[in-house]
Amino acid sequence: MGSQGSKTPGSWPPANNKYPLATFAAGCFWGVELAFQRQPGVIATAVGYAGGKKENPTYEQVCSESTGHAEAVQLAYNPEEVGYDKLVDLFFSRHNSSTPNRSGNDVGTQYRSAIYYHNDEQKKIAEQKKAEMAGSVTEIAPCARFWPAEEYHQQYLEKGGRMGRGQSAAKKCSDPIRCYG
Repeated sequence: MGSQGSKTPGSWPPANNKYPLATFAAGCFWGVELAFQRQPGVIATAVGYAGGKKENPTYEQVCSESTGHAEAVQLAYNPEEVGYDKLVDLFFSRHNSSTPNRSGNDVGTQYRSAIYYHNDEQKKIAEQKKAEMAGSVTEIAPCARFWPAEEYHQQYLEKGGRMGRGQSAAKKCSDPIRCYG
């Protein structure tokens, strides 16, 4: 991921949000975000940083592994249309949760597998689903703070990615996700 476009953090959460939030880290946030954008019942998504100590980190700081953050996707969802359990299933389907600090060719603590829960029910579901995954090293922790990533990272693959070829974020779209556009 290169430095392009605005380095201003994206706007999040959505104005007047009345829906619960869910936060997942499963490697590079671009492809994970697009998968959640396609999920019916997901109202809005943002990519950013969770699980670290530094306030308002930048992408470069997170990539240096000095902040403790993971690249994450936070989303607002309508529980009448999609249950948290289905969101956790989608999360686990998008990466190998048995490989610590790695997703595909991306290596580093910022690419770790993590579920950052927002309430006790989410924690319970996350722990149950993790137990079903052989050898999962997924971190399960409270979502203390989510920092939106820079604006150019938001909906990156939908906007065209590195190749300038936008990918569909339409609900139920099953086109393969090209991680870098």
